[in-house]
Amino acid sequence: MSAAGAPRLWNLVAELTYRCPLRCPYCSNPTQWSAIRDALDADAWGRVFREAAALGAVHVGLTGGEPSVRGDLAEIVRAAADAQLYPHLVTAGLPLTESGLAALRDAGLRSVQLSIQDADAEASDAIAGTPSFERKLAIARAARALGLALTLNFVLHRRNLGRVGEMVALARTLDADRVELANAQYDGWALRNRDALLPSREQLEAASAVVAAERAKASRPELVWVLPDYFSGRPKPCMGGWGARLAVVAPDGLVLPCHAARDLPGLAFWNVRERSLRECWHEAPGMNAYRGESWMREPCRSCERRAQDFGGCRCQAFRLTGDAANTDPACALAPRRDAIAAARQRPASDALRYRDARSS
Repeated sequence: MSAAGAPRLWNLVAELTYRCPLRCPYCSNPTQWSAIRDALDADAWGRVFREAAALGAVHVGLTGGEPSVRGDLAEIVRAAADAQLYPHLVTAGLPLTESGLAALRDAGLRSVQLSIQDADAEASDAIAGTPSFERKLAIARAARALGLALTLNFVLHRRNLGRVGEMVALARTLDADRVELANAQYDGWALRNRDALLPSREQLEAASAVVAAERAKASRPELVWVLPDYFSGRPKPCMGGWGARLAVVAPDGLVLPCHAARDLPGLAFWNVRERSLRECWHEAPGMNAYRGESWMREPCRSCERRAQDFGGCRCQAFRLTGDAANTDPACALAPRRDAIAAARQRPASDALRYRDARSS
């Protein structure tokens, strides 16, 4: 813990913009994303990066939306590298180009996480809401040719869980270092589309067996298998704990403990346009609201796992119970576990509500 009472900041998530040409129905951006404008230029992001490094941060994820819609992305990458942070790009692969990626590498970019929606063009483009699959493959190949570490991220749901083996095969073809097989987490756009995306337990068990078999074949790429909370019985330690090691800086400069926290009522978060990142991290009332254990209610307060999962996700607790201080219903011990059970019993839907696209 720091002298001011906040933990060391290890990781900064820089949400450079919420603009994106894709329309994924499980997008993690706020559902009201279009009202949140890009307010930090490259110089302002450079100041944030220097202040993050002074707080102990070693890594910065450059994400969005789609970061490559910004014309000053190379300047932002260079500012991160100059601050001695490890710059990592999270991209959907367009409008990024091979030459643009080379310019980012030359500016100091170290690694790329590329989202791919499925193992073939038709299915991937259908979820993305726009033709993008071939562009993604070109960016993956360019990343490896440029010597950048490459992670592929596949968001999983009822429509693509049966093709996990094909996804791993594609990742091997692309020479990926790491594959995130991440089942959708049901907040924001994914919550709106939950009936169309939530898989069955049988689908998850079958996919889990495939992942185990693929791990047995080879140690590379590393396969990360992330279960949806709705089937785990114990909640995830969301973001490693509220304000415990990671800060998100939104496009408008608001500093948050996670991507969705701005929607929680009654919490005051501060903005790097008005205060230093140190103040926003250490002192903002919202950042301190759920730090530590003193805020916890039963059964979390006396649970032996309270220092491991921190009661789960505050945003999910609010979405499903109306109170962010409640135990996350993903926990089998939660008083409102019925909220999860009811969702799993709902009939599946074929209708998807897509995120609106905007890249300019």
